[in-house]
Amino acid sequence: MFPIAVGLNHRTAPLEVREKISFHHSQIPAALKDLLGYPGMQGVLILNTCNRLEIYAATTDVETGKKSILEFLAHHAGLDEGQLHQYLYVHTLYDAVRHLYRVTSGLDSMVLGETQILGQVAKAYEVAAATGVTNKVINVFVQNALTVGKRVRTETLIDQHPVSISYTAVEMAKQKLGCLTDIPILLLGAGEMSTLTAKHLAAAGASQVIVSNRSHGRAVGLAESSGGRALPFDRLDEGLAEADVVISATSALSFILMPERMEKIMRERGGRPLLLIDIAVPRDIHPEVGKIPAITLYDIDDLREVVDQHRQARELAALAAEKIIDEEMAAFAKWHNSLFVIPTIVALQERGQQIKEALLARTLERIGALTPKQEKAICSLANSIVNQLLHTPITNLKECANTRQGHLYTEILQNLFDLDVDEETERPLRVIAKGQTQPGRTESS
Repeated sequence: MFPIAVGLNHRTAPLEVREKISFHHSQIPAALKDLLGYPGMQGVLILNTCNRLEIYAATTDVETGKKSILEFLAHHAGLDEGQLHQYLYVHTLYDAVRHLYRVTSGLDSMVLGETQILGQVAKAYEVAAATGVTNKVINVFVQNALTVGKRVRTETLIDQHPVSISYTAVEMAKQKLGCLTDIPILLLGAGEMSTLTAKHLAAAGASQVIVSNRSHGRAVGLAESSGGRALPFDRLDEGLAEADVVISATSALSFILMPERMEKIMRERGGRPLLLIDIAVPRDIHPEVGKIPAITLYDIDDLREVVDQHRQARELAALAAEKIIDEEMAAFAKWHNSLFVIPTIVALQERGQQIKEALLARTLERIGALTPKQEKAICSLANSIVNQLLHTPITNLKECANTRQGHLYTEILQNLFDLDVDEETERPLRVIAKGQTQPGRTESS
């Protein structure tokens, strides 16, 4: 069984494409079940964040798996497969393992080293497991990636540099307006991203935070926990007229703030400048809003300006993180490859024992009566011949196990000796993270 990863992110696809291919959180369980029904799918997981959409799968055939995932994504996004293919990346087995290790470590994020992704991967796994679409390969694959992500943060302190998208949004506001203490700020949305944003606003000294959300109860809860005040969603225009900064992070499926609405708001404001920061995917604010006089609009891709200012310190920690991932990958490959050959070695030894016992029984029967000492000597000789004959191929196979040719030599040995190796245990997958081991298997690398 082959672990694979297929996806797109902020580097491979523009925001317009990411919007089309993203899933609302309520859609994911049904999407997982749908995906599992495609050819070759044995276990699946969907990782959907602001900056990426990735599908991790255990498939019986790499090409079939890739084709199934492409068809699934194209159908969901309403895009032609050929059009979508240009934005996708594909990783298989070890590359897929390394990719997820880097993702959970924050090394593949737009904001290098961000901490939020670790929780997002854990949540994606929780949803997939609860939906019943994972298997042993996916379980081991993801659980160990989470362990690696935690190890990277513990040993490199990469997350000591505040680098989440919500933090960067607040930094953008500070960069444009200076001190936020007396600035009225409207926080649109009350989900996880807005909650993190509220914390960073409080840390930045913001004292006039207004929270508005379709569910007023959630807005009240967030406002109370962050020292702000809640505004009913049907009175949103009042907040837009009052605030000098709007940070929007809802889970709406379509634009909330359209040009016509904002033109009316700006007339009410008397031309007073308004900074809009849209960190939602899909976007909450129509891009044409940014063309209205006195409005400055930034979306999630624009936040790279602030990200770059903090990048140097994080890159030093990222170098150490890459070394940790190299160590974990070496442990993964060594363990996986050594386990790959064990069933073949066992089968070879059993075949040798079967041949020895059959021939030994026939020989002893032909010879007739022997003293116990003579019979023991013949049995010992037979054992020595079998053991010495098999010693060299077994030793060489073990040495080849951790090379690119390891699986090839194993299959050749199986064919040469006509070995019957149980496919369920032929190619085990077991990842060793620092301080722990977890069982698992895959049928190929």
